[in-house]
Amino acid sequence: MFLSEIKNIVGVVAIILVFVGYVPYIRDILKGKTIPHVYSWILWGFVGGITFALQISDGAGLGAFVTLAAELMCAVVVALSILLHRSKFDITKTDTFFLSMAFVSLGFWLIAKQPIISILLVTTTELLAFVPTIRKTWHKPHSETLSLYSLNTLRFGLAFLALQHYSFITAMYPITWTIANGFFTLMLILRRKRTTIS
Repeated sequence: MFLSEIKNIVGVVAIILVFVGYVPYIRDILKGKTIPHVYSWILWGFVGGITFALQISDGAGLGAFVTLAAELMCAVVVALSILLHRSKFDITKTDTFFLSMAFVSLGFWLIAKQPIISILLVTTTELLAFVPTIRKTWHKPHSETLSLYSLNTLRFGLAFLALQHYSFITAMYPITWTIANGFFTLMLILRRKRTTIS
């Protein structure tokens, strides 16, 4: 009982961090400082909703609601990107390829209809959706807001700790995104230092 209450508190903190983390990101979008890659954010929002459903179906508890909160914020980012920065979209053929691969992965999920295969494919889809953002940010390291991704690393770690039931289905998503956001944060820091020196 005590452990369950602690997990709920950790889950609430992680959900709050989702919204706190997006405040500077949305501010930077409005200022034109951050230009999100729309392909990544559309897929993150769509696929994250499926992940939330899979987590809930396997008893993830409050930890899954961190995923839901993030998906709601993805929808806000997509809307702002389209409204404010459509003319500045930096989309290449490679980005379109990875978007297509993400949808292929999603198609396999719909065919598979197996929870373990599904979470594996859904997580793979979201990682593929990250590639256009990584490519864009490698060349333009100031086109993303560092604080969002560093907070994402923390909140996904907390989301993992807040899970009420640990299984491949509930745990793979937060573990994968803790690592992915951690590496992306490190890349941002190193690329910014390099471009400042150059």
